[in-house]
Amino acid sequence: MTSIPTAQRSIEMVNVSIAFGDGAQRRQVVDGVSLTLAQGECYGLIGESGCGKSTILRALAGLNHDYQGQILFNNREQQPQRDKPFYRQVQMVFQDPYASLHPRKMVWASLREPLKLQGLDRHEARISEALYAVGLSDAFRYRYPHQLSGGQRQRVAIARALILEPSVLLLDEPTSALDVSVQAEILNLLSSMRRQRGLTYLMVTHDLAVVSHLCSRIGIMHRGKLLEELSADSVRQGAAREHYTREFLAASEA
Repeated sequence: MTSIPTAQRSIEMVNVSIAFGDGAQRRQVVDGVSLTLAQGECYGLIGESGCGKSTILRALAGLNHDYQGQILFNNREQQPQRDKPFYRQVQMVFQDPYASLHPRKMVWASLREPLKLQGLDRHEARISEALYAVGLSDAFRYRYPHQLSGGQRQRVAIARALILEPSVLLLDEPTSALDVSVQAEILNLLSSMRRQRGLTYLMVTHDLAVVSHLCSRIGIMHRGKLLEELSADSVRQGAAREHYTREFLAASEA
């Protein structure tokens, strides 16, 4: 695992385990995972469906309170129930933008909600600025989700995450629900936002091309464990230590 100086750490997980169910039905979904992200880094977690990567993201986001181990943000351990300052700094973009946006709320209402929850001012100006930042005109504030294309909905979801000016975005397969032609637009937007704002990304996906395009370091998950970490170049070259990783990379390229 890559060693990152303490002062440069953004998010850290230390021996985190998560299980669901009780008794004979109990299932270990995440098993002793430790990882560290540097400030401004884009880190990708990949693996087959059910390997625990999205469960890790939900625990980091404070959506899953039942875990063992430690989760730290800026070198401060976080409690399972997060406080408001945490959500000002850490935001999540979900897989399906249609499901993550309220179908009966116009775009402006969805964007204003986090501003109200955090007690911020300049609502109208912040909404306009957020829409502009993701490549949408101010006119989109008066549309409902069903009036938007898939790519436009995901841009709105990204705008909602960015409107609080966080330092970290947790990305749960942000392009998997989109057409191939739109995926590149959203990936380029995310890449541009990270450079401009110095954001830290943790991206979960099963798409090798996505993580290779956006991430500098990539963690391979299998059956709840983090098997190994690779650089993007190593992933593209298929240079892996673990047998499962080599098989996964080969299958992804087939």
